[in-house]
Amino acid sequence: MTSRLSRRTFNALVSGVLGAGLLATYGSRRAGAATAEITVLNWKGYGTDEAFALKAFADATGIAVKHDYFNAEAEMLTKLRTNPGAYDVVLINSARTQQVQADGLIDAIDFAALSNAKDLAEPLRDHPNLQVDGKPYGVAWLWGMTSLAVRHGKVADAQSWAILSDPKYAGRLALFDDSITQVGIGALLTGQDINNPKDLKAITATLKAMKPNVKLMWSSEDEWNKAFAADAFDISDYWSGAAARSIKLHSLPLDFIVPKEGAIGWLDTLAVPSSSTKKGAALQFINYMIDPKFYVTWATQSGAPASTNTAAMNALPADDLSHKIYKPEDLAKLKFMSALSDDRRQAFNDVWDEVKAFYAK
Repeated sequence: MTSRLSRRTFNALVSGVLGAGLLATYGSRRAGAATAEITVLNWKGYGTDEAFALKAFADATGIAVKHDYFNAEAEMLTKLRTNPGAYDVVLINSARTQQVQADGLIDAIDFAALSNAKDLAEPLRDHPNLQVDGKPYGVAWLWGMTSLAVRHGKVADAQSWAILSDPKYAGRLALFDDSITQVGIGALLTGQDINNPKDLKAITATLKAMKPNVKLMWSSEDEWNKAFAADAFDISDYWSGAAARSIKLHSLPLDFIVPKEGAIGWLDTLAVPSSSTKKGAALQFINYMIDPKFYVTWATQSGAPASTNTAAMNALPADDLSHKIYKPEDLAKLKFMSALSDDRRQAFNDVWDEVKAFYAK
């Protein structure tokens, strides 16, 4: 998803260092080939598949890590449902956790097996989205926001989501092709609760008003980076961690802004599928993913969303992009996504399908 060329030298240097450090944390291993192999289901290029991390983890534990990817949360659910036993770790947005648990697809988490969980921020570790009958069904891993990304030097008035329908930006808008996100933006613009808006007709009308500005709809970070670099658009909704990577890895001229109406907050988790046959190895990998040593390397070399591990965030350099993007004054304006019922989710999908059909006319 992101170029690794700028990190060849770095990866060669740190893999040995991190591998040595991991021996103490995750136990020694016999020399030679990997003794186990797990498969992670995630977005492509989203932390768990960093080359330096996979090498360090395998060297320290003997556990090789393979990946499969999804391009939408609905695809993630389909893969879990139709491929029992195929996956050992899965990335799940906390707004989906209770739905996935209700389908019997993930296990409760044993935090006693996660030594690095001691530094997880309690409000995120114990977020209500992750709890079912008092048990946690995911390890809070990363959090961030969907907000506004604009081209530096070309867009100077992005203080409101209303800029998405400003006539001066006709044909210069890109939108994430996701119903939950777009209904959330419409809710912010109409002064409604992003998780339980009462007036979907008002949201539909607000989203349709953006039609003259819409140039493209994107579905992946890689697609976004390529289109922005090609000058295809100037304004878009975008993920905070992705914005940090776009600036650091691709030197893209963007500004990341939290509008006055607020931004859509999200919490991503790592969970263990109930059909996994390698749950111990899966928990070892999750423990590594919440390790400050891994996070600081990932964040400073690539750019990353905010860690739920307070020790990891405190270890970041003061001038790191994550510190600049996650401004303390913006936190109060975040509206976190929560679990949605199937009926509510379908209603949001119906709104977005109607809007996209309108755009296509």
